[in-house]
Amino acid sequence: MKPLLESEAFVRIAAPLAVGVVLFALWETGCRLASVPVYLFPKPSDIFTSLIHNGPSLLRALMVTLRVTLQAFAAAVVLGTLIAFMFVQSRAIEVSLFPYAVLLQVTPVVAIAPLIIILVKNTQASLTICATLVALFPIISNTTLGLRSVDPGLANYFRMNRAGRLKTLIKLRIPGALPYFFGGLRISSGLALIGAVVAEFVAGTGGRSSGLAYEILDAGFTLDIPRMFAALFLITLTGVALFAAMVVLSRLALSNWHESEIGAQT
Repeated sequence: MKPLLESEAFVRIAAPLAVGVVLFALWETGCRLASVPVYLFPKPSDIFTSLIHNGPSLLRALMVTLRVTLQAFAAAVVLGTLIAFMFVQSRAIEVSLFPYAVLLQVTPVVAIAPLIIILVKNTQASLTICATLVALFPIISNTTLGLRSVDPGLANYFRMNRAGRLKTLIKLRIPGALPYFFGGLRISSGLALIGAVVAEFVAGTGGRSSGLAYEILDAGFTLDIPRMFAALFLITLTGVALFAAMVVLSRLALSNWHESEIGAQT
């Protein structure tokens, strides 16, 4: 049994935390020594104080943004997976439609969000649609790549046994595509959060239905810079939590049989 200080799990947690503590200490010390005004660049202690003082409103805004993010992420997973299944069953469909998936990816959501918000009367639905469009492409691209990346020998074996399209999809293509799929989830979860925040910036919704983007805008208008940084900190923390959740989900699904996770644990 390895000592605690030499265990990989301890190093994975302790090393980033140590770097973070050092960076925050340098940030705090630099701002104090240079006497930087709080309305220009707040110290970590100012941000923490604002986070405690404005905690209820920021947490309520976080729940609004998180709801849009999770709805968009779920929609992107379902739609992206179904589209990938459709692509892998017909090369003609993939060639015809994949360029439009790329078009969605390269089109800035800021450019199309106002149109979606105008066309869709429900604000919550329009924000979800915008975030879904941002998060959709990694699921389509990664899942399609995974479904097509099958071992030629295994594919020939299935053909020799006269396996149909459905059986080949379930028994061969889907298991082989899971690492690619979970890789897409890691990317898509963060993009769903980015899409939700950007859509909220464009919509500019206030009141109890406002998310963290509105908190940032309002803090900027009132020059409450520590509250702005506190909202940004919550967005960053949420993104890290979503990524970590996808990593855990990937390990739970693949750790017992796939070399991508078995090799990472040895």
